Amino acid sequence: MEKKILVTGGSGFIGSNFIRHTLQIRPGFQIRNLDALTYAGNPLNLENLPVDHQARYGFIQGDICDARFLKNLFEQETFDGVIHFAAESHVDRSIHGPEAFIRTNVNGTFQLLEACLAMWKQNGSPSDFRFLHISTDEVYGSLGKEGYFTEKTPYDPSSPYSASKASSDHLVKAYHRTFGLPVVVTNCSNNYGPYQFPEKLIPLIILNIIEQKDLPVYGDGKNIRDWLYVIDHCEALVTVFLKGVIGETYNIGGGTELENIRIVHLLCELLDEKLGRSGKNSSKSLIRFVTDRPGHDRRYAIDASKIERELGWKARFVFSEAIARTIDWYMDHMDWVNSVRSGDYRKWIENNYGKRK
Repeated sequence: MEKKILVTGGSGFIGSNFIRHTLQIRPGFQIRNLDALTYAGNPLNLENLPVDHQARYGFIQGDICDARFLKNLFEQETFDGVIHFAAESHVDRSIHGPEAFIRTNVNGTFQLLEACLAMWKQNGSPSDFRFLHISTDEVYGSLGKEGYFTEKTPYDPSSPYSASKASSDHLVKAYHRTFGLPVVVTNCSNNYGPYQFPEKLIPLIILNIIEQKDLPVYGDGKNIRDWLYVIDHCEALVTVFLKGVIGETYNIGGGTELENIRIVHLLCELLDEKLGRSGKNSSKSLIRFVTDRPGHDRRYAIDASKIERELGWKARFVFSEAIARTIDWYMDHMDWVNSVRSGDYRKWIENNYGKRK
């Protein structure tokens, strides 16, 4: 199947994993990666692609908020689909600086939709075109001790980040209902795996354990997340892009609910075994509970039965296997880690995790 795809935000964590994996499993796909290369967009994420993959990959530096740039791009190239990852994506950053989230996640998505709509109409509104919008389960708000997010769960965002993603979801769906643009939306649970920026929980804890630094845990650590290995997510996205019903939403979850403190304890145990630490030298002694963040959702859990039932996708990685792979990747790629640790990153850690309870 020959397709030319534009991936936005392809130099970020999930985007770069998606590009690498899709080039491997879909030899007919050509991919153009559009990325502004902000703090979380790292060109090193896509270095050393196999030669046959390099021939089908191209990088375009640009900002999805720049309407003129997008207009020129879509006039010069025709795409069979757009897969939209580009977003500001960290809750804590959205609390400290919400404007960037509104700019990129709302206005950027709007500008991209406008450019796609113009290209789609100019090319005769092909029925096989797809605009795949990648979103988050955080748009649904917080769950109690029971229940799961379904595609019918009302939106109830708690942070500027989740509110901006909810807004972009609504825009995407409105462009389908109003203009007929062929769109599909996915809402995923927390991802983990290679190339994740070190501000997120799992890589932060892995690296701090290795370097014997404090392991910051918000509140009582009992906030629950549903964890999804990034390769499972990438395979789900390819499935939705190729087989998803236009106008539909699909929830993507890993089926692994764990408290944050359990994640931290598990990482301590696995890394202590690798690093030969025990007793008074156990990494668990580095755990520090810090002031909880405002509006911290208590529990997320995804009901992924729709995508499993209708499209035949199911997460195939067991958490214990995938977290071990993730630890090994970070330990084997400290050069990559050091390349992304800028002064801005260190300042962010200090601002957010500096207050102990």
